Amino acid sequence: MAAPGYTEVDKAEDVKHLHSMGYAQELERRLSRFSNFAVSFSIICILSGGINSLAQATSGAGGIGIGIGWLVGCFVSLTFAVAMSQISSAYPTAGGLYHWGSILGNRGTGWVTAWLNLLGLITVLGAINVGTWTFFVGAFGPALGIEGNLTNQMIFLIIITGAQALINHLGIKLTAKLTDFSGYLIFLGSILIAIVCLAAAETWDFSRLFTFHNYSGEAGANVWPSVSNAWVFALGLLLPIYTITGYDASAHTSEETIKAASSVPRAMVMSVIWSAVFGYLFLAAFILMIPNMDDAAKQGWNVFFWAFDQRVSPGIKEFVYLVVFVAQLLCGLATVTSASRMIFAFSRDGGLPGSAALAKVSPTYRTPVAAIWTASILSVLFVWGSTLVSVAGTSAYTIVVSCTVIFLFLSFTVPIVLGMLAWGTPKWDKMGPWNMGRAIFMLFGVLSILSMILIFVIGIQPPNDWALYITVGFFILTAIVWFAFERNRFQGPPLGDIIAARQAAIQAAEQAVGETGHWLP
Repeated sequence: MAAPGYTEVDKAEDVKHLHSMGYAQELERRLSRFSNFAVSFSIICILSGGINSLAQATSGAGGIGIGIGWLVGCFVSLTFAVAMSQISSAYPTAGGLYHWGSILGNRGTGWVTAWLNLLGLITVLGAINVGTWTFFVGAFGPALGIEGNLTNQMIFLIIITGAQALINHLGIKLTAKLTDFSGYLIFLGSILIAIVCLAAAETWDFSRLFTFHNYSGEAGANVWPSVSNAWVFALGLLLPIYTITGYDASAHTSEETIKAASSVPRAMVMSVIWSAVFGYLFLAAFILMIPNMDDAAKQGWNVFFWAFDQRVSPGIKEFVYLVVFVAQLLCGLATVTSASRMIFAFSRDGGLPGSAALAKVSPTYRTPVAAIWTASILSVLFVWGSTLVSVAGTSAYTIVVSCTVIFLFLSFTVPIVLGMLAWGTPKWDKMGPWNMGRAIFMLFGVLSILSMILIFVIGIQPPNDWALYITVGFFILTAIVWFAFERNRFQGPPLGDIIAARQAAIQAAEQAVGETGHWLP
């Protein structure tokens, strides 16, 4: 039994819903509601992005970048999660965004959504593990005598990404236990950092959280080029916006989640809310601990380590670093899970080269083994290749990561817009159990569109202005590939009579992986 209270009738309902969309229960349904939440919460990992990207606030608008900016940016992310939660309840499948884009729109919109989401997931997996490396070198490198050069970085990435892939390979049960642990660790780690920072602070000057100062240019170690007051605050919003992403993982693991139609949407929304709350808790405490904001701004990306060196005793400091490092490792683990399920889902509909192999599920481990290792290998290759290239003096890695986070949010926006157009039509005439009503969905749909515009505008500002050209180039390339090749080849997810015709194949696929029948009479 996957979880207490999850009966055979419950499982039959989950599987029946999956069958109604034309897919077999090949993956193992073991994730509880908390486990589904923990996957998204672990990918968001406020102890990863919230720490590694701190300079976007402290070397930008100063304390107000956390005191106000964090809350604004988290609300921006929440708009997408709320809107997507409604759709995820109606269509709880692996690779959710791709299916939503196809069902609510057409094959073309689904295909574009899939590529936006897939490229975002692969590159973000690489970026997360690079962030873990950066934190590892800053926290433990001097004591271990490890230099932060490219060779050491790549060795580190190969080791930890390989370990994350292996754990995913060995089954969702092991992965779920570790991501559950990660969820609790992030909660406790946030509280720990808050307590340490508040105890180490000379005074609790709360006005610092609402004090603005323009640290762009040299005053802030050139984290941001010199910009106006309004722009420096807007750019600082990238800290919470880029940190609070990855909650689509709850949708990607739908086919492994019990009572998915109700568990998944709740997990998506709550992972954002709790990340916002606990992130604010420890980041606000950190701002209060900083000896001097002017000096902090000058530290740039090293601000977290600098502040702890200034205020926290070595033993406590090393313990905090260890907690954060473990959380960041598990963040990458959950991202492998999400990216591999996206590859699996897209491949079983023939969307990728080598789809037949990528869509296979191991009968022993009930995981998409080829998809897991493919996602992991591609993420390492992305980091290696992009760090060797510079564009106009800026690392291609930095530009592409900025661009692909835009891709991720675009992959959220496409199905939301399609859902707004499809509500009440034959494409979407039945809501799931998580039903906010049309007015609320439309409100958050509009807010998501406005949020996407904001993210795009601030995401292409210097030093990431090349992200604009990459984004435009991506859409030109995808249009060429779609109309020249994929429009006549790619069929998309099964719909209508095709679903009924696939029932025998569905039963055979389930028998091949050892899944017993769970059809309701």
